[in-house]
Amino acid sequence: MSDTKQAARRAESSTLVKRLGRAGLASRGIVWLVIGLLALQIALGGRAQADKNGALQTIAGQPFGELLLAVLAVGFLAYAVWQGLEAAAGLRDEADDKKRAAKRFGALCRAVVYAALAFSTVRFLVNGQSGGDKTEPLTARVMQHAGGRTLVFLVGAGLIIGGLCVVGFAVKQKFEDKVKQYEMPDSMRPLAKVIGTAGFIGHGLVFVLIGSFIVKAAVEFDPNQAKGLDAALKALAQEAYGKALLVLAALGLLAFALWSCIEARYRKL
Repeated sequence: MSDTKQAARRAESSTLVKRLGRAGLASRGIVWLVIGLLALQIALGGRAQADKNGALQTIAGQPFGELLLAVLAVGFLAYAVWQGLEAAAGLRDEADDKKRAAKRFGALCRAVVYAALAFSTVRFLVNGQSGGDKTEPLTARVMQHAGGRTLVFLVGAGLIIGGLCVVGFAVKQKFEDKVKQYEMPDSMRPLAKVIGTAGFIGHGLVFVLIGSFIVKAAVEFDPNQAKGLDAALKALAQEAYGKALLVLAALGLLAFALWSCIEARYRKL
């Protein structure tokens, strides 16, 4: 084993890194909690922006909001570091090499996403954000290039497939074995299972929703059809039974936020 890998394994097992991981999971929970509440506000007729920027703006507007954003930025970075170490040398409890490789790749993807979240939160603190939905202009720029339409379609299809996999993960109760290993009172496990199921279903369906709009943009060659989280939720609210579906989506996101907090408190790291 290389010295670098040994160092990564020592770091991954350290108390400091485990605390960083818990801080990151808690930060994830706070952001999804705010997004879920904003989505619920949209369902009830409000004009909130239910995405990351909307969540950051909402948090910033609270007493000590900027301080909380700074704490969240540190939490996101901590989660990214933890997942990076998991990708480099972690998940040693998985005996199947292929499954372990897949989980390590997933950890790497999460590390990149949460490093980007940390960066965007710091940028928001320093410069502020317009809060606009950038999915449409980004899609338009990509589709101007050769092969761009195909790339946009693949990204949308990937989001749909990934979201359906998350939903399947929840429906099949694949996380039940993890819950059994969590250091929590036995009386809490049934509730944790319900919250986890609802949370993963809601989280997965949101990605399916965004992916479907992106695929539609590629198929119809119309970047205006591409929507980020905020625009996708608002579009859903305009459909028949859309508000009822949006309420369910919001409740799913709130459940995922609670699940993140459960992981932060009880997950074995």
